[in-house]
Amino acid sequence: MIKSEIQNIKLRFGIIGNAEGLNRAIDIAMQVAPTDLSVLVTGESGVGKESFPQIIHQFSRRKHGPYIAVNCGAIPEGTIDSELFGHEKGAFTGAISDRNGYFAEANGGTIFLDEVGELPLSTQARLLRVLESGEYIKVGSSKVQKTDVRIVAATNVNFTDAIAEGRFREDLYYRLNTVPIKVPPLRERPDDITLLFRKFASDFAEKYHMPAIQLTDDAKRMLVSYSWPGNIRQLKNITEQISIIETNRDITADILQGYLPAQPASRFPALLGGKSTSGGKSFESEREILYQVLFDMRRDVTELKKLVHDIMAERGGSQVAHSADTSPVHYLQNSVGVVQEPPVVMTSMPVVNTAVPAVNHITPVKVSTPEEVPEVQDTAEYVEENLSLDEVEKEMIRKALERHHGKRKNAANDLKISERTLYRKIKEYGLD
Repeated sequence: MIKSEIQNIKLRFGIIGNAEGLNRAIDIAMQVAPTDLSVLVTGESGVGKESFPQIIHQFSRRKHGPYIAVNCGAIPEGTIDSELFGHEKGAFTGAISDRNGYFAEANGGTIFLDEVGELPLSTQARLLRVLESGEYIKVGSSKVQKTDVRIVAATNVNFTDAIAEGRFREDLYYRLNTVPIKVPPLRERPDDITLLFRKFASDFAEKYHMPAIQLTDDAKRMLVSYSWPGNIRQLKNITEQISIIETNRDITADILQGYLPAQPASRFPALLGGKSTSGGKSFESEREILYQVLFDMRRDVTELKKLVHDIMAERGGSQVAHSADTSPVHYLQNSVGVVQEPPVVMTSMPVVNTAVPAVNHITPVKVSTPEEVPEVQDTAEYVEENLSLDEVEKEMIRKALERHHGKRKNAANDLKISERTLYRKIKEYGLD
């Protein structure tokens, strides 16, 4: 698609920026729009994923049909099947009449499933059937219903990890991911940051009837160098705060610094910069970092336990050897089982000028007796007991609820999980 067409799309849907990754995402959306293929939009929270399903719908043959956006993470787990697929009268307490779900209402149009990674497994099975055959069954009914909808899904969940942990069906992932669209984070669009700031500043100046704020050169450099973990949503909120609070309309770096939260940094030296030293994996929260540290620790302790066990198992077949002067040759072992070289023993034997064929010399080894071997504690079980991941998660949830005085929505945002997931965890750990 030529640049002028992409620019027209941006103007129509209020998209700001010229980054190559953003243009590529818009181009893919336009190319797939005339088809009925399922589309999966991925990207971090706050990057503007909700614009792409609208682009796909408006440029498809379904544009005159309904367009329904559903936030899957905001619907309680107990009612999400009813919301999506409908229910019959009397199907459960409170079902006083028949009700159509979103898939029935979106028939002939497009349904946008935001935060699709938060769907429970039972609902994922129902969704898979809709994708495969267009069929579904209402809650409390045995009659098969048909629907003709285009599904566009979006998530900020890492599906590779979710599938490995059993939280998301692999077959459903491949059905949804027929055409992937990745929206780049704001930190990968440095040239777009100042453009977005000017746009937001102009909008808020018009909204609140005041002059627009402007950035000095040092403030612009600070704005571009910031990592923006909340992406466009965070930039918009900060711009609005400054527009309302500051009386001085020229914003310097010192003023801007007061509105930018501290840059997130890991407290674990081995994971500095959000990368693990082993796999190069990026971590988006302190919880993921803590889990990775615990997993690495458990693996290391298990390997150490096996090494010590193998050394102790071989002691019965070893023999004590002596040097030429009958003094024992001692091998010292450190705490991790590494054998150190013995000192060289000089003897007073005369040198015999005799040609001796070269042989492979095997150094004798003395293995400590059972009384000399220190008792090795079963550290793997000890780590498993005291560093339980469930206990860590429970403690993090408890502290988050305390920080936010029991406000579950704020605690869920702090933990970077959905409210529905937090409710389930609170019930599971008895934190009501």
